[in-house]
Amino acid sequence: MKVRDFPGLEAYLDAEVAKVQAALHRASERLERLGPSTPGGSEAATPALGVDVLAALRHGLLSGGKRLRPILCATAYVTCGGRSTDAAYDLAVSLEMIHAYSLMHDDLPCMDDAELRRGRPTTHRVHGEESTMTAGAVLIPVAALTALRAARALGCGEDRARRVASQLMQAAGAGGMVGGQWLDLQGEGAALEPEELDRLHQRKTGALLAASLLMGATAAGASDDVHDAMASYGRAVGLAFQITDDILDATASSQALGKNPSDTELDKSTYVALYGLEAARTHADALVDRALDALQEADVDSPPLEALARYVVERGS
Repeated sequence: MKVRDFPGLEAYLDAEVAKVQAALHRASERLERLGPSTPGGSEAATPALGVDVLAALRHGLLSGGKRLRPILCATAYVTCGGRSTDAAYDLAVSLEMIHAYSLMHDDLPCMDDAELRRGRPTTHRVHGEESTMTAGAVLIPVAALTALRAARALGCGEDRARRVASQLMQAAGAGGMVGGQWLDLQGEGAALEPEELDRLHQRKTGALLAASLLMGATAAGASDDVHDAMASYGRAVGLAFQITDDILDATASSQALGKNPSDTELDKSTYVALYGLEAARTHADALVDRALDALQEADVDSPPLEALARYVVERGS
């Protein structure tokens, strides 16, 4: 499928990031008011989370980033007939909560022991390991509750709202991101075959990206064929995203990445090591074509989704 010109992508991204940031601040304010439940169901005056944990939460959740997952979710929702409202972005940021928790934990000394993330010291470097571990763990149930409440606010009805929240948790759990992280740790020092590397990253990176499209489509009440097209688009774009990450890790500076490249140091298998730089780029481009073909086959007309697929492989170039 030929990608149509979408000259407003930069402005589109800026506007979407602003809406996502506003939703993240709303979520952060709710977290700061979080307290133990009382018999009457009201919130207690004393926060249940300590000051250190709340500071780590804010650091991990509000420290910038491309916000690609919530943007994809909101774009899919509107593409499938939903309206761009605050509730749509409240749903979208449930994905960013899971993403933030994964980065906070991934950067810990027991994992990648990273010093930088998005050009800033990592959360555990600023707020300590214990607060970071707790804050990351807190974000998991909060993300599920956020998705459920937002889906209800969008008028999904109880069954569909639960389905949306379940899609998020399935993508985050052992069958998705967490399982991929475990495979990633198991694969350090091993030369993985192409199928093994694909399986790892379809879980670690691809599952949450695919869930972004699925949740948006489900919340909007998309037909089965459109829902399936969004799933196919999400899986292909998720893998293309990871291949591009491997390319950037091999070619970009720490300053450009906002973090220290770590794949070589941790002796991980990468698409660049497996295929070489140019072949890896070709593979990523082919996955984008596959994503766009899925939209075309289902008659999904969305210049923003087309442009976002191409953005995934062109970022940093």
